[in-house]
Amino acid sequence: MKYRKAITERLVLVPALAGLLVACTGSSGVSAEGLEAGQQDLRVRVLHDGLSHPWAMAFLPEGGVLISERPGALRWFADTESFDGRGELVPGLPDDLQARNQGGLLDLAPHPDFAENRWLYFTYSASVDAGLTTRLARGRFQDGKLQDVETLFTAEPGVRGGRHFGSRIVFDGDGLVYISVGDRGRRDHAQDTSTHIGTIIRLHDDGAVPDDNPLMDDPDARPEIWAWGVRNPQGMVIDPETGVFWQNEHGPRGGDEVNIIEPGLNYGWPVISHGREYSGGPVGEGITEKEGMESPLHHWTPAIAPSGMAILRDPAFSAWDGDLLVGGLVGQTLRRLTFDGRELVGEAEVLPDLERRVRDVRVHDGAIYILTDHNPGELLRLAPARD
Repeated sequence: MKYRKAITERLVLVPALAGLLVACTGSSGVSAEGLEAGQQDLRVRVLHDGLSHPWAMAFLPEGGVLISERPGALRWFADTESFDGRGELVPGLPDDLQARNQGGLLDLAPHPDFAENRWLYFTYSASVDAGLTTRLARGRFQDGKLQDVETLFTAEPGVRGGRHFGSRIVFDGDGLVYISVGDRGRRDHAQDTSTHIGTIIRLHDDGAVPDDNPLMDDPDARPEIWAWGVRNPQGMVIDPETGVFWQNEHGPRGGDEVNIIEPGLNYGWPVISHGREYSGGPVGEGITEKEGMESPLHHWTPAIAPSGMAILRDPAFSAWDGDLLVGGLVGQTLRRLTFDGRELVGEAEVLPDLERRVRDVRVHDGAIYILTDHNPGELLRLAPARD
């Protein structure tokens, strides 16, 4: 394949949406000639290509970036203009972190007041008596290491097996933190609010449960739950301008979804789905909607396995203001979605023929950053071309 060969030779060949073919170099930082992608000329750089299944990135207010590697490493690049070597390995991760199958060190999110309090939030698959579970912790990132690490939330029950941890983290405008918990392969539990399986969780930044969570008055429900009936959400973002909470999740064989998450709502898995079983049969009764359950705003069949998600609210991308970016693992591309309220009015591939599993996407300081899920995995930077 031309693209894979080009990576090996330190040259990336990316066909543009308009059919234009352009090139850029790798870790040396030399820019592309230019990429026309959906009404915006972009330059593409491979900043680093030596990561081990990277999962998430967190940009720091003083500069630099932290990158999690699913096998259980946290790496710090103090200068986002230089990515020589593999970055500094950050010590201090919890001893109960268990990297197995889809699990390991997962999402990262600096506290909204990180510059003052230095709290870095992270999720990981933790070893517990019943097997593995999704856990939220935080630690102070100081002097190149994590200190004062504490567990804030543990999804119950633990489950044997290593899939569907979910595990994205977002903060809202009030400093409340949300995390996603996948169904862990126990799909029927996603309709059982006495467990955390298949849910979106909402907490204060210290792990306390907010008094206005929707299930606080239900003695049989877990009070941390904000919404439920989700399968494996690996993309979440809250629009800083509107407060709308966007989420994507994996379906089984097709039926990947984009949703707006609202408190106390049931998103239907596994009762309603646009996907099919891996055997080819229907999921449950084969229905796609039911009263009391939320249908997705958009779905993909065949599956793209949506992953990291970001919203474009950066002046550098004014032509795409308010659009969503969604990475694809199976789809091996980056997609841009345009919504008018709750209606999808446009979808385009920003990097067609990428041929890389996109795990995370972030918008930071006038650029789009992408992590590819490979070993070695890459960090790509897309920025508007300049004359």
